[in-house]
Amino acid sequence: MSALHFSVMNLHAPANSIRLGPALNQARGVVILIHGRGSSAEDILGLADVFGRDDLAFIAPQAADHTWYPQRFLAPLAHNEPALSSALATIDALVGEALAAGVPAERIALAGFSQGACLALEYAARNPRRYAFVAALSGALIGPTDTPRDCGDLERTPVLIGCAEHDAHIPLEHVEHSAAALSALNADVTKQIFPGSAHTVFPAEVEWLRKQAAVAAG
Repeated sequence: MSALHFSVMNLHAPANSIRLGPALNQARGVVILIHGRGSSAEDILGLADVFGRDDLAFIAPQAADHTWYPQRFLAPLAHNEPALSSALATIDALVGEALAAGVPAERIALAGFSQGACLALEYAARNPRRYAFVAALSGALIGPTDTPRDCGDLERTPVLIGCAEHDAHIPLEHVEHSAAALSALNADVTKQIFPGSAHTVFPAEVEWLRKQAAVAAG
């Protein structure tokens, strides 16, 4: 592999992550928190406070230039490459690190906001297995709604897809499609549609996360 190709395909790096809580080999569960466009690992790590647990390890990766992929999430997949593949590889490396430390997949959770929410759902759909939970806070699957999806089994993983009804960044059509697509992958989907247009984390989503904290801890 040439040096140029390596640099292009590794736009994001798992090493650029912030961690909170116990070491992976001492944690009851792991939550990977994925920030949105223009935000940071430090910012999304503040979400760890809502779980109210000191036995979970939290990992927040940092996107290069604070952006996981350049175009909107609903653009054709090719338009977001190679950044999208690099972003997915970063999440995969962190999941792999947790597995190698002895944390079973059913105690590994993914949660993201906005662009990070889209990435969390996309990773789970492409890597189906039983997770502790997957939470998409104002997000949807990446790509047009007619994007082909391989079959797979999420084994009743609890999945939250939340969004405001008139969110300017996340069309409701994509939220509805994502809920249906993930249900078809055997996820236990909770869809929360909120009135208004706020692009934010809603109190009902926080409540859902708190309830799932016990699942992540086993």
